[in-house]
Amino acid sequence: MVEEKIKARCPRCGKLIHWEGNPYRPFCSQRCKLIDLGKWIDEKYRLPSEELPSGDEEREEEM
Repeated sequence: MVEEKIKARCPRCGKLIHWEGNPYRPFCSQRCKLIDLGKWIDEKYRLPSEELPSGDEEREEEM
């Protein structure tokens, strides 16, 4: 009986990868993992929010 390995695509480059045993998953390599981390650090990825930061609300109340 042959065991099928789960395959997925790297979210950074789209390369087909094996999920099991991949230390960088969901990425294909450390390079893709670090590129993605750099985009988060540079705030190129953002989550939508309708809330104002708590500091701005306090300033509006003081005025």
